[in-house]
Amino acid sequence: MSLQHDLQYAIDLARGAGRVILDYFGKVERLTKTHVATTDEAVTDADRASQRYIVAGLRQRFAGDGLIGEESDSGTSITFDVCEHSGRVWVIDPIDGTNNFIAGLGNFAVCIGLLEAGRPVLGVVYDVRRDEMYCAAQGQGAWKGTKSIHVPQTPLSDSSLLMMTSNLLINGRCPNWACRWLAQSNWKVRILGSAALEAVHVASGVAHGAVTVNGKLWDIVAAAAIVLEAGGIITDLAGNPIFPFDLRRYQGAKVPFLAAGPKAHPQLLNEILENP
Repeated sequence: MSLQHDLQYAIDLARGAGRVILDYFGKVERLTKTHVATTDEAVTDADRASQRYIVAGLRQRFAGDGLIGEESDSGTSITFDVCEHSGRVWVIDPIDGTNNFIAGLGNFAVCIGLLEAGRPVLGVVYDVRRDEMYCAAQGQGAWKGTKSIHVPQTPLSDSSLLMMTSNLLINGRCPNWACRWLAQSNWKVRILGSAALEAVHVASGVAHGAVTVNGKLWDIVAAAAIVLEAGGIITDLAGNPIFPFDLRRYQGAKVPFLAAGPKAHPQLLNEILENP
């Protein structure tokens, strides 16, 4: 079965999950995850309902593939159902931007990505409230709806938009590069509260770069497939490759990343390294 057929199936699943969570929008209470080190990471019944819907669809069609999801029904763990770490593994974020969702802010997305041999080969990021579908499969281009998309090919300028995550703390401290970008640069900084949406705005050419400091694997896989297929670069914040990703023993560790166009990436990486 080709990735094109897999991609269409993932698109349909993301749209279905979007309908599921919209039934909860404006009606949910904030719950607390019990399997994370901190006590302030949010989850809702909508997250779990969305993940159940996606997992059921993936298991029906791709019974032999692995699955990693941010949530579990019990709230005591992530979903990690992977027998072959170097095989095909679907990575799910049922609602990226849960805090926005709880507050009634429309910046949230359904994310479905596929790793093969630890590399992102397919991704869907569905901006639910705007009904905008970002997607890509290896060798087939990146798309926003029916429009082909590409990362910016120009260096940073005074008109460049940069995306930054809402949680910028590293070991309890805001890094100097983040303070510089917010207070001193001419770059136009935007914080959406959804790492995946921020990254696909790089893929679509809206932003020159996006930085996520405290994201997890499910925040990056789907978006990474789209950014890479759109001609972008993704590394960790030290400039090292993230993929192929070693899935062995993964239980929710942070996966910081910098996504950017080919000329903006070295500029942003230099800023990060020189201003820790």
